[in-house]
Amino acid sequence: MAEAALTRLTPAPPARRLPLGGAALAGGTALWLSLIVLLPLAAVVSSAFGGGVGAAWRAATGSEARSALELTLALSAIAAGVNAVAGTAIAWVLVRDSFRGRRLIEALVDLPFALPTIVAGLTLLALYGPRGPVGVDVAFTRAGVLLALLFVTLPFGVRAVQPVLMELDPDVEAAAASLGARPRAIVRRVILPALAPAIAGGAALAFARALGEFGAVVLISGNLPFKTEYASVVIFGRIETGDQHAAAAISVVLLLLSVLVLGALQAVSRRGSRR
Repeated sequence: MAEAALTRLTPAPPARRLPLGGAALAGGTALWLSLIVLLPLAAVVSSAFGGGVGAAWRAATGSEARSALELTLALSAIAAGVNAVAGTAIAWVLVRDSFRGRRLIEALVDLPFALPTIVAGLTLLALYGPRGPVGVDVAFTRAGVLLALLFVTLPFGVRAVQPVLMELDPDVEAAAASLGARPRAIVRRVILPALAPAIAGGAALAFARALGEFGAVVLISGNLPFKTEYASVVIFGRIETGDQHAAAAISVVLLLLSVLVLGALQAVSRRGSRR
């Protein structure tokens, strides 16, 4: 009782205040993010509903827009899943193996980050188009669009897993092997649980990137309505025809999907941190 009364009488510690420089830096950061991120997003949302809620709904759910959104979601999910597996395998090779040409592979992994996406699309079209030297023609097909998405999202799968794999102690795997665990059991019970949050995070980032991709797909897709037309290409087409409200409405749909993916990524990261 006495301790409870003393606790009630003890004044709460004063709120910690940022120093003057820290407060100025925090204010500047908030202002910068508002100018670069929040205000443009608010402008897009405002433009989407500039013609009314009904017009925005019809623009986002029209047959052509709906077909493009369904194609975008499906191919983005496939690209994220494939690169989650391929990226993990590449990260494993880069971390656990030592071989000639390792630095070259490291540079190739980061190439999609440095290469302009429109150049990537042109390169893929020249290589896998009707006049390509490899004899494989995927131009103006969904397979070609998927190939472009796989190219631009590959680094996310590798770079998300690689640092976690570098911190994973091989002695744990050796201890499991000494206790009689088979390689498959070691992978399933030791390695994958440690890498799962990083794999999921890389896949989520790849999915979010693929949702809004434009440069890599605009050439190789051929922009065939109801067949290969991507959501970002539909947005560009609406802007070209002067229908800015429709373009903004479809953009808001992609924005909401990206926010959901990033929210899921944060949840996975927090769960991995607790583990």
